[in-house]
Amino acid sequence: MNAAEKVPPVEKAYRSRFVDVDGIRTHYLEAGEGPIVVLLHSGEFGGCAELSWEYLIPRLAERYRVIAPDWMGFGKTAKLHDFEGKRARMIAHIARFLAVLAIGRASFVGNSMGATFLLQIAAERHPGFAIDRLVAISGGGWMPENAARKRLTDYDGSLDGMVGILQSLFEGSVWHADEDYVRRRHALSIAPGAWEAVAAARFRSPNAPERKEFGQADATNYEAIGVPTLLIAGAEDKLRLPGYATDVAKRIADSKVAVIPGCGHCANIERPDIVGDLLLDFLTDKAGQPVAA
Repeated sequence: MNAAEKVPPVEKAYRSRFVDVDGIRTHYLEAGEGPIVVLLHSGEFGGCAELSWEYLIPRLAERYRVIAPDWMGFGKTAKLHDFEGKRARMIAHIARFLAVLAIGRASFVGNSMGATFLLQIAAERHPGFAIDRLVAISGGGWMPENAARKRLTDYDGSLDGMVGILQSLFEGSVWHADEDYVRRRHALSIAPGAWEAVAAARFRSPNAPERKEFGQADATNYEAIGVPTLLIAGAEDKLRLPGYATDVAKRIADSKVAVIPGCGHCANIERPDIVGDLLLDFLTDKAGQPVAA
């Protein structure tokens, strides 16, 4: 790693909070005032709300009340895993989190796992989510099981393994060359219960048939999504195929696509300047005012 390369500094313009959600200690970040925007983070080892959104929250908080929870099993939220229905339990937990915080209609932004879950939630018309507008950053579509994906799924908890994860997530080398950033990510990935909560999704009983999370057909009914949707893709995303976002958008009636050149899977981190502009434009009505929730 080249010690001279450093990731951009962070303006920590948000508050860290906890709330009890049906007995689950749930952590979230909050900032700003106004119409609500909920941010749902990615699902790699060590993933959490702060890492996903620390560059974007200050920009969004100038116009919106921003709420960014840690998914169940991630960040500072309780490290729980449902072996009978991981996805359903995680989504139900966020739905209850919204209810506990009395969050009604809101705009939602997700990255990677958060974006894919959001698209599925919108397609299924989940009753716990009143979505005004939806932004999916590197979410949806077919997810190939390639070498970059295997670096994420086969993470062994080592510093070198974390470097491999960051090489898969980002196009720019600074994100895996900055030793402090790698160590920060690594520390979050090996916090008590963190590795186990993410790895549990791939545990399999010897009596159960083999199952694969990636490389499978995308069964999401995108045609059922009835809210304005913006899909943001990195042109150099190693975890998706070129053109996937355009293919998904063709199936959503009210949708737009933005492809960011020279950017990987986490445009919200790698190019927050461009993503911030895209979000504020998409979440603002034609009169130049934030969309009211």
